[in-house]
Amino acid sequence: MTNDPIGDFIIRLTNAGAINKPSVSVPFSNLKLAIAEKLKDAGYISSVEKKGKKVKKTLEIALLYGARGPRIQGVKRVSKPGRRMYKSVLEIVPVRYGKGNLILSTPAGIMTDKEAKSAKVGGEALFEIW
Repeated sequence: MTNDPIGDFIIRLTNAGAINKPSVSVPFSNLKLAIAEKLKDAGYISSVEKKGKKVKKTLEIALLYGARGPRIQGVKRVSKPGRRMYKSVLEIVPVRYGKGNLILSTPAGIMTDKEAKSAKVGGEALFEIW
């Protein structure tokens, strides 16, 4: 069992992209499903599918590739289990000069930095992705 399920999730996506796998399977949780849906909306993955029943549920995630390789070039975990990092609306800044996204856990659900700024809501900064 991992102590940081979100960190494990994003590293699995990055590692699968590094070896050009078409898809990756991760253990299911509702939080991971919500994050995967946001990554799909942001254009980092192509599809998310829930498989299995009861205890053996998994998420099957199909990765996107561009001309220069995987769409996910890198990730940086911001809020860790030992230190939670929260950002107000005024503290949310563009990632990699607007080329990346910051994924936040807000009272209104999982959001990207652009969505959180437009909704005028802050929250826990989970990770940056570019």
